[in-house]
Amino acid sequence: MTTPSLSSTLSKKISLLIIFVSLTPLIVVGGVFAHLFHTAYRGKTIAHLEELVSKHRDIVDSHLAERLASIKTLMDACPLEDLRRNDFLKELLYTLHTQYGRVFVDIGLVNDAGSLEAYAGPFQLGNAQYAKAEWFKKAMENDHFISDMFMGIRNQPHFIVAASREWGGRRYILRATVDFEAFTRLVENIRIGETGHAFIVNRAGDFQTQPRSDFSQCKELLLELMRESLPADHAVGPTLVFTEGHSCETNADAVYVLATLKQGDWVMIYEQIAADAFRDLYQARLIVLSVLALGSLGIIVTAILLTRRVVAYIAKLDADKEKMNEQVVHASKMASLGEMAAGIAHEINNPVAVMVEEAGWIQDILEDAPEGEPGDVQEIQRAVNQIRTQGNRCKDITQKLLSFARKTEPERCALDVNSLILETVELVASKARYANVHIETRLSPLPPHIQASVTEMQQILLNLINNSLDAMEETGGKLSIASRTLESVVEIEIRDTGPGIPESVLPKIFDPFFTTKPVGRGTGLGLAVCYGLIKNMNGDITVNSAVGQGAEFRIRIPRTPESAVSSFSLNQPKGGTR
Repeated sequence: MTTPSLSSTLSKKISLLIIFVSLTPLIVVGGVFAHLFHTAYRGKTIAHLEELVSKHRDIVDSHLAERLASIKTLMDACPLEDLRRNDFLKELLYTLHTQYGRVFVDIGLVNDAGSLEAYAGPFQLGNAQYAKAEWFKKAMENDHFISDMFMGIRNQPHFIVAASREWGGRRYILRATVDFEAFTRLVENIRIGETGHAFIVNRAGDFQTQPRSDFSQCKELLLELMRESLPADHAVGPTLVFTEGHSCETNADAVYVLATLKQGDWVMIYEQIAADAFRDLYQARLIVLSVLALGSLGIIVTAILLTRRVVAYIAKLDADKEKMNEQVVHASKMASLGEMAAGIAHEINNPVAVMVEEAGWIQDILEDAPEGEPGDVQEIQRAVNQIRTQGNRCKDITQKLLSFARKTEPERCALDVNSLILETVELVASKARYANVHIETRLSPLPPHIQASVTEMQQILLNLINNSLDAMEETGGKLSIASRTLESVVEIEIRDTGPGIPESVLPKIFDPFFTTKPVGRGTGLGLAVCYGLIKNMNGDITVNSAVGQGAEFRIRIPRTPESAVSSFSLNQPKGGTR
């Protein structure tokens, strides 16, 4: 029967197995899909950022190209005499404001000596000299030019667009200052989320738009990003690169998109904290993990509940099987009892015949000597004693028979094997005499003890002994029963001199309902019951036989240590020969 501890162990094993079998594919499939989703969504987010930065880069590049084209058109279309007049430049600046808004701050004409010949704008520049300015040198070398952001003589951040042209052997430059704040706002329109922002730097890491105040100290980080991500050659064309790193402000994980513009001289850098850039991805991941956790919890709860029902059902089946085994054992016991009936009846018949004869003798004495002579009284007393003796003998036989036949719950205790062998031999003594079988016992000098049920062990011994007696009922023979202690086990050996068991039959003798006896003589349950009872005691039974050499059964059952042996009602035997 399933014990509570065994049920608990079985429940844990089944629960773990169900949980493992159920969760493994869920985790594997969930992990694969989560990875694919993560990869696809991350790629989609990166592609979106790259497309956004690329479009914004094109807008900024177009903005600069349009401003430069406007100045170049004015330089090509306007006569030198007009460009040298301040009022004409003022009209041109007004026209530019009307067409483009207040993108241009001022406009001026500079000669090849670097002197400002004409000017229109909010600043009082006078005859400013630009001969040593870096932008002037580069503008003189090119037909058109866009400078980096610089402070200049006005001591404010700005950059210029300039177009040059030759008149009368001299080169003149028409230059216009672009509104720095307006240009910065144009770049910052790329803001995404809470932390996304863009700015422009040149290849030296100098800001070309107004940075955030707390980002202006990150020049080294920007230079490192450009060195690792962008090609050193500016002539390779527009470049767009996505990379990852740490934010200079918070040291948190951040994503960067770098795009070159102004023919590679400037780099637009878009920065966003990774947690903000991939917020939707992380939220989706959290939802997936929550669903997976809830699903796993549901599987675990279902597995536990299902396991409890399965274990309860198994326990019920085990209990039903135990009851069926008890019925099978009792049926086998009744079959053995039927086989002993004839011998038991003859055994009881002898003392009963003596009792009837003595009762008749008492009646004759009473009829012949009514006066009651002293000698007759003594004879009557002897007869009465004989009747009492024979009656006790019948009572002892019937008690043993009833004890064996009674259906009782098996209760295991420290059992003296020797005493049980001798009691069982007494039950089959009459059957052995009529079968002309001599029973010999060779028992261990020190009584071996095992933890077993008296009725179960008696059933085992009786089944094996009856099988041997049945095998030798026609020819007679010798039955040897021995007990011995072998380290941690007690061995019981039952050997007969019968015809033996064919080798082809040996593998089947412990199968239920298998018998070699004639129809009506055997149920085929005896050895099967013995095998089941012995295995239930953690023991083992083996058989060694050959045709014409008899059969030998060996039973090995774990021995109970002497320190654990409790008092037992049976007397300690000494062994011997019957």
